[in-house]
Amino acid sequence: VVPTLHEGFSDVGLRMCVFTDHQIFDRFHKYTLKSDRARSGKLALSLKELSAIEPGDYIVHVDHGVGRFAGLLRTNVNGRTQEMIKLVYANDDIIFVSIHALHKLAKYRGKEGVPPKINKLGTGAWNKLKERTKSKLKDIARDLIRLYAARKEEQGHAFAPDSYLQQELEASFIYEDTPDQLTATRAVKADMESPKPMDRLICGDVGFGKTEVAIRAAFKAAVDGKQTAVLVPTTVLAYQHFRTFSERLKELPVRVDYLSRARTAKQVKEIVSNLAEGKIDILIGTHKIIGKEVRFKDLGLLIIDEEQKFGVAVKEKLKQLKTNVDTLTMSATPIPRTLQFSLMGARDLSSINTPPPNRYPIITSVNAGNDDIISEAVNFELSRNGQVFIVNNRIEGLYDLEAQVKRLVPDARVIVGHGQLPPEQLEKVIIDFANHDYDVLIATTIIESGIDMPNVNTIIVNNAQNFGLSELHQLRGRVGRSNRKAFCYLLVPPHIPLTPVARRRLQAIESFSELGSGIHIAMQDLDIRGAGNLLGAEQSGFIADLGYETYQKILKEAVTELRTQEFAGLDKAETLESADEEYVADCVIESDMELLLPADYVPTESERIALYQELDGIERESDLMAFRSRLTDRFGNIPDVTLELLRIPRLRRLARRLGIEKVALKQGKMFTYFVDDSNKAYYQSDMFGRLIGYLTSHPRRVQIRDRNERKSFAFLNVPSVETAVAILQEVIGEEKAT
Repeated sequence: VVPTLHEGFSDVGLRMCVFTDHQIFDRFHKYTLKSDRARSGKLALSLKELSAIEPGDYIVHVDHGVGRFAGLLRTNVNGRTQEMIKLVYANDDIIFVSIHALHKLAKYRGKEGVPPKINKLGTGAWNKLKERTKSKLKDIARDLIRLYAARKEEQGHAFAPDSYLQQELEASFIYEDTPDQLTATRAVKADMESPKPMDRLICGDVGFGKTEVAIRAAFKAAVDGKQTAVLVPTTVLAYQHFRTFSERLKELPVRVDYLSRARTAKQVKEIVSNLAEGKIDILIGTHKIIGKEVRFKDLGLLIIDEEQKFGVAVKEKLKQLKTNVDTLTMSATPIPRTLQFSLMGARDLSSINTPPPNRYPIITSVNAGNDDIISEAVNFELSRNGQVFIVNNRIEGLYDLEAQVKRLVPDARVIVGHGQLPPEQLEKVIIDFANHDYDVLIATTIIESGIDMPNVNTIIVNNAQNFGLSELHQLRGRVGRSNRKAFCYLLVPPHIPLTPVARRRLQAIESFSELGSGIHIAMQDLDIRGAGNLLGAEQSGFIADLGYETYQKILKEAVTELRTQEFAGLDKAETLESADEEYVADCVIESDMELLLPADYVPTESERIALYQELDGIERESDLMAFRSRLTDRFGNIPDVTLELLRIPRLRRLARRLGIEKVALKQGKMFTYFVDDSNKAYYQSDMFGRLIGYLTSHPRRVQIRDRNERKSFAFLNVPSVETAVAILQEVIGEEKAT
């Protein structure tokens, strides 16, 4: 058979049916779109390429400032070969950076299209800028820590443990919970059962099951006699959530209702009076529910869905509403400030990264808009009995699109929906489309949030260059919500050049099409737009001076210093990070050993830089083992000098846990330098106690030195990184890894 088979056939004479594999396994044959051929030759901007460094790029060294990258060089140190990164600064000054210090380097990412000022070496200007930034950030973080500590002092309502009703609700969930969903549900319940008010952000990609976690939390509150408010950004989403909540809770003794502009004045009046009397347990609504006339009898839980959609004014009102109410915030692509809050730990963060089973990534392509693309996409979706969303950012263009689709695909049933329709009519449009009375819904971005229609698996976004990054990600998330392969076409005008920012957005959305990439998209957004001040409305100018990644590092240092110095008296659980205490933000490794990727093992320089960068950024043991197996898979058996190099991330991790700021492996000894004496919390910690314990039991192996208020130990007979790792593991009492 020369062409491909779209479907099987039955032969009456032979009494035999033949099926293709895509019919049996419910996989769908995809038409070859012309755009596929055009796309195969283009380079997508991947995460790796985003951080890849090329000669001539601007690089920020956390200790020296902004310079230019000038390549990878080999040098001789005490008769042993080492690889170094060469950086050029103002007046052609040069510094060489060890491959163990690549985490101190970051590609400069500031304001789009504005080149940075290259720093001069030895003037101290860079350090002054860093100190100024750090003191400003400390002011912000100080408020943040106080706010956090004050929140911990407040008394909220401690909900009772799960009852049989809760188990009944969870057992009735038709899908199997993903591991991340289970973890998030447990975390939310633990927060609710604690007397301290909950403030948790659930960051999960579109369609990964955040709503189910919210339903369980709302029901838990209702069982305890408390009311829940669910705040959503759009009328359509309020109705959609009302349907979902009602469907899930229909067998249980809970009353759910919703408030939006689609309700009549009479209905609103009735809802408000029932709410005040406590007859409604869960109220879903747009910002109408924080209006003056709405009074809850006993509010116990506030759920905010798609929080990036609400403005500052709404959030200020919420602050007054939720002084000691448990709060659950949900978002697929949190705005930079929210993400920053959670990354710093001022909010508890649950991330749902595992996709539901049988989900496929959404095939995303950017195309110049034309009739062929629209007719092929709509015809293909109709051929598998599916439905299509077509999105346009302006209402006036919707009816032109409707005429175009009717001309191209005459048998398609088309309907238009937008926010200026009367609320009852819009609701009818959505319900009719959900019931498959229509094949194509042409709408504005009102469909962006939370619409769950598993039968819609193609979305066409017209004039995609006019949409924001998280908006495109949210729109794409409206399809691919079943076990069918889904397609997202981003159409741009054929003869109009795109701005650099729009091009970068479209490249990012096309590259990050795998499941669970919402958090990467949010990071990209943070990168393209810059982060605001953490606690206020003004934007931070520091990012343009320092570059985003250096700003993050300084922020982390500022928080660590505050935690270990000014707020050392606070209970550990009430500081910003309650995980395993770390007393240093970074640990520098210096060595005269031969630790590298030999040129005959990894021949290309750019590949070696990328691998050095990746290795230097590894934090977890599991990632290190995965990196090691990928290396073997790609380049063969690992040489000894590279095996030793692979132990460096482990050494750095152990050293940081022990409060060591610098490790020098030189002349067969290991020198470890500790934080200065002002870090009281460290010198009273269990880790420092373990070090002293090791010292007293191995007096011949360790020498103590004390210079400029810095303590350092010299460990003798350390010929390799492997030995150094084994010593630190022994100090901590950790199992030795191979």
